[in-house]
Amino acid sequence: MSFLPPQMKESCASCNKTVYPMERLVADKLIFHTSCFCCKHCNAKLSLGSYAALHGEFYCKPHFQQLFKSKGNYDEGFGRKQHKELWQQKETKSSSQ
Repeated sequence: MSFLPPQMKESCASCNKTVYPMERLVADKLIFHTSCFCCKHCNAKLSLGSYAALHGEFYCKPHFQQLFKSKGNYDEGFGRKQHKELWQQKETKSSSQ
């Protein structure tokens, strides 16, 4: 008599609840319920053909473009510090030592 190994329960990256095979969606190696896969900016439901990802965040394509265009880079438009500010901080620290 052989036993099948127990199924690993997969959790949604958004709500942390169990994801069953019929409601499973994988985007950027993360597992979601199809209903939990939404734009971070407007909360619109996303599909595999209608999203853009940056730094582990998911956006609808119109908002991804809008946030990029608002500041002209992938940092400020998405609420992060610009890389040049991080470089300036490192230069200040190294010159003061």
